[in-house]
Amino acid sequence: MTTKPEPAGLELMEKEVVAVVGPQSSVIAHVVSHVANQLRVPLLSFAATDPALASTQYPYFVRTVHDDRFQMAAIADVVSHFGWREVTAVYVDDDYGRGGVIALADALEATRARVSYRAAFPLGADRATLADILQRANFMESRVFIVHASPDSGLNVFAAARGLGMMVSGYTWIATDWLATAAIDAAGAASNSSNIQGVLTLRQYTPDSDAKASLLSRLAAADPTSNNATASVNTYGLFAYDSVWMAAYAIDQFLGDAGGGNVSFSADPTIRDANGSALGLSALRVFDQGEQLLGKVMLSNFTGVTGHVEFQFDAGVNSSGTLVNPAYEILNVGGTGVRRVAYWSNYTRLSVDAPKQLGDGVPPPNSTSTTAQQQMSNVIWPGGTTATPRGWVFADNGKPLTIGVPYRTSYKEFVSKDETSPDGVSGYCVDVFKAAVALLPYPVPVSFVLFGDGVENPSYNELVQKVADGYFDAAVGDISIVTNRTRVVDFTQPYIDSGLMIVSTVKSSSSDEWAFLKPFTPELWATVVAFCIFVGAVVWILEHRHNDEFRGPLKKQMVTIFWFSFSSMFFTQSEWY
Repeated sequence: MTTKPEPAGLELMEKEVVAVVGPQSSVIAHVVSHVANQLRVPLLSFAATDPALASTQYPYFVRTVHDDRFQMAAIADVVSHFGWREVTAVYVDDDYGRGGVIALADALEATRARVSYRAAFPLGADRATLADILQRANFMESRVFIVHASPDSGLNVFAAARGLGMMVSGYTWIATDWLATAAIDAAGAASNSSNIQGVLTLRQYTPDSDAKASLLSRLAAADPTSNNATASVNTYGLFAYDSVWMAAYAIDQFLGDAGGGNVSFSADPTIRDANGSALGLSALRVFDQGEQLLGKVMLSNFTGVTGHVEFQFDAGVNSSGTLVNPAYEILNVGGTGVRRVAYWSNYTRLSVDAPKQLGDGVPPPNSTSTTAQQQMSNVIWPGGTTATPRGWVFADNGKPLTIGVPYRTSYKEFVSKDETSPDGVSGYCVDVFKAAVALLPYPVPVSFVLFGDGVENPSYNELVQKVADGYFDAAVGDISIVTNRTRVVDFTQPYIDSGLMIVSTVKSSSSDEWAFLKPFTPELWATVVAFCIFVGAVVWILEHRHNDEFRGPLKKQMVTIFWFSFSSMFFTQSEWY
């Protein structure tokens, strides 16, 4: 294992090797993985967590630790638990940092949150450079900062943030597991406590076991000057220990199989030194049985100091396999130490109870729990407060929403220009809009802009089109919802519905029991009487030759005609056929 530049790693591989354990960074792993592929040598890495290394481009790369996809999912659940919707990512601009932030963005997207600003800093950036980058990030709206850096530069980020006054109440800082490795497990939180007060950080969870306790005891005995057995090794050291045993078990099984003892190496004619190169590439030898040994490594199944060691395969996510039981501790720095506020695993999500290993009656991986089921203990945030930070402020370089308002000349009760109003507009529609904005859990600055010349009513189609074109962020007014407008913009639910109605003039007058006769004018009465006589005459003509009721003296026939005519309006004439 080595953390030296890649030429030193290649010098190690000039010898005939069958497996490599390391390297300790994702950046070097990208380089060494190409060599491992060419030489067909399994590369077991206990510290390279960049998710991009799991691609099919590196078939001989074996990650013996949990990659950053899982810890970014844990951070996304923490962000969702507190109801934040935007975060700022502060990360080192290399393969490790970029890969982690991409995984963070994907995890946040699943919880309807997002990375609103990415503050990347170069590897080895000094305090002044970091302060300048953080100052620009501080101009943004989000006050939730996710720090994904290497141990040598991450602590400088918090030192620069403290110098800028960004480690106070109202800010939220979440660090990935580098902080637990560099500042807690290695040196203790007390040595850096002034710069990281209130910070949340993650640490890969390894269950307590006799094997783990025995290893820590032996390491403490080997270093009598250490007062803390756990300080001599961090979680990555535990995964490195299991990685060595994984390689040993695989080699033992490989040599024990029938014919597996035949280990041979051959030269690859495609590997040769360039003119003047001192790398000695021509000395590299290809491991002929590398594919068989890789298969033995991927079939590993044992219990180590980190828990149960086994690979699971998901062709849709990671065809090269990932370790089972990904779990993290969520730690809160406070005072001179840290305290655990939650656990996270990919089947229980956030919980105050320690995750159980598979096979202990727990649900299978990838099962989810609802937000209401996720739990965390109380957190002490920067500034020593226990109140959950809001997570955002008005951005210094932000601008209010531009709301278009029709400058009407009629029906001003709906919306109109009002110089006495602080907003310059008033009306029923404006009141409804303000009431809706007031219900939001956060303030929204708006600026009302009149649309029209005030001489005649503006075109509402043009107003809607300006919203679609982005000239206005929204429009408020008595805007009818019609088909052609719904094709280009979204409307709120209607809050005014006139429906169908009859409009008539109203005249107040006294009413009595004969009021129903007032619509009947003399002309109307004459017309009614005339029609009654006409109907009676027609009936008489048709009936008098056959019906005895229409015969007899003339006086009787006339009375019958008039009686039939007037009674037909009020009675059912069932007797007339």
